[in-house]
Amino acid sequence: MLRPAKPEDISRIAEILIFAKRMAYRPIFQNDWVSFNEMQVLPLAAELEKPGVLRRWLVYDDGIIRGVMERGEPEEPGLSDSLQLISFFVDPFFQQMGYGRQMMEQFIREASAAGYKQLLLWVLEKNDRARRFYENAGFFPDGARKLEEGTPEYILRYRKKL
Repeated sequence: MLRPAKPEDISRIAEILIFAKRMAYRPIFQNDWVSFNEMQVLPLAAELEKPGVLRRWLVYDDGIIRGVMERGEPEEPGLSDSLQLISFFVDPFFQQMGYGRQMMEQFIREASAAGYKQLLLWVLEKNDRARRFYENAGFFPDGARKLEEGTPEYILRYRKKL
């Protein structure tokens, strides 16, 4: 039940993003200042309200918004046949219940039906849980690796052919 995000979803999207990012990234970055001072729901919600931003977002909604994803065109040149998964988070309260798998399966079906030839995403090298999830969904690392901006941590590019 993936659907385009609506303005009334903004507070829930921001809530999921902040909480899920804290849970996923704090053990890796170990930076309480960023996790609890920089990452705040209200400023993120204000960013989501800017013109054009919300159209990149999808929500998993079965009466409760349980997960969110952001997609867009890849920044790298020559990938016009590709769709990039920019963000993918399930509310930690609903993780390990199959919602992420359902979200990903629907996303893959819809991207394929829209004519995309491949999906791309970047994932933190140390985020083993996310990497396993993407690999189980058929993504594979393609060898591209770069530093996550402003950190000493690397991110890896994953691909999935459609």
